[in-house]
Amino acid sequence: MIQLSNHFLSLLQQQLESFEADRSVKQLVVYVAKSGEGENPSLEAVGYWPVMNHSLPPVEHDPELLKPSSDRRWYPLQEDQILLGVLRAEVVLSSSGWPEALDQRLQATSGALTHCLSLELEKANLLEQVTQQKEQIGLMVHQLRNPLSALRTYAQLLLRKLGPDSKHRNLVEGLLSEQDQLNTYISALDQIGQSRLVDRNPRQNSPLLLPPVLSKTSELTVKNLLVPLLARASATASLEGRKWEGPDEWPDWTNQPLNHGEGVIAEIIANLLENAFRYSTPLSPIGLCFEGNSICVWDGGTPIPLKIREKIFERGFRGTNSENLPGGGLGLALARQLAEELGGSLELAHLSQHANELILREGNTFILRLPEKTKQE
Repeated sequence: MIQLSNHFLSLLQQQLESFEADRSVKQLVVYVAKSGEGENPSLEAVGYWPVMNHSLPPVEHDPELLKPSSDRRWYPLQEDQILLGVLRAEVVLSSSGWPEALDQRLQATSGALTHCLSLELEKANLLEQVTQQKEQIGLMVHQLRNPLSALRTYAQLLLRKLGPDSKHRNLVEGLLSEQDQLNTYISALDQIGQSRLVDRNPRQNSPLLLPPVLSKTSELTVKNLLVPLLARASATASLEGRKWEGPDEWPDWTNQPLNHGEGVIAEIIANLLENAFRYSTPLSPIGLCFEGNSICVWDGGTPIPLKIREKIFERGFRGTNSENLPGGGLGLALARQLAEELGGSLELAHLSQHANELILREGNTFILRLPEKTKQE
């Protein structure tokens, strides 16, 4: 059943109450069609007169309504071949039978309600389209931050290598200036419809983002997906004075061909690395390692409190470390969604589980567990 607006429900009630002066009318009820698992829709009551203090069951669940009755008529709210609902009228019959004038008036009322209900349906569809577009914009804006951040990192490293009198210095400074301008535009776009995006419940079939484009000669493997991300992370760590630890070895499964849809692994890891650099304690080490069929992204910063270890995966949630930083709280929610749609999982583990490998006493480890088929195919 479509979500009916308060404006429509108020108009509906006014229409029904307009029959109050007609003493022959006993009851009027308007039902709206709700799609069910079967072929036939369910008809659920959304308005009635006289007003009662209890709700009415759907038509198919009321045995009395399934019996024919001479004092009851049904007026379909139908547009073309689509049944939107129905108006049920019950009257006190006189010796002359069903009042003709009342029948004409009920037909006119059902026609008006059909038109209003059709507009409600059209409005709901338009709002859904707008919401989908805003969600797609929000996700795309979020993902644009990663490559732009990488461009800034590379430009800053290049600037360090140039001498103060280099003729190329102005070019690099120009790149940094343009990157700042792009960030300004992205931050403005990020505010468009942000409240709707945060309040929205996660949907099935949410739009996904494309993985990073590989060269035509590159095979789609976990290793080929991660190598450019690790290079970006290493450069960022160098610029920030952090210690970066990449994988010592690449397991055999990281070289196995992937299906095209599994390219989203890069999106997940890119988000985890971006969050590690953005939200971890300054100068704390960051790294990536493999464990079984899992990819672990860790940092040696302040551990995320236990009470919010699951909340950080909710859309729109911002921890205390991120309240003053740009973004809409989408990264981890998107990463977990992609992991689950891939057939895997994403969780935040206690760093102590990996202390032997990472030689750290505190921090955070995000574990992307891949499905067995991804590891073996």
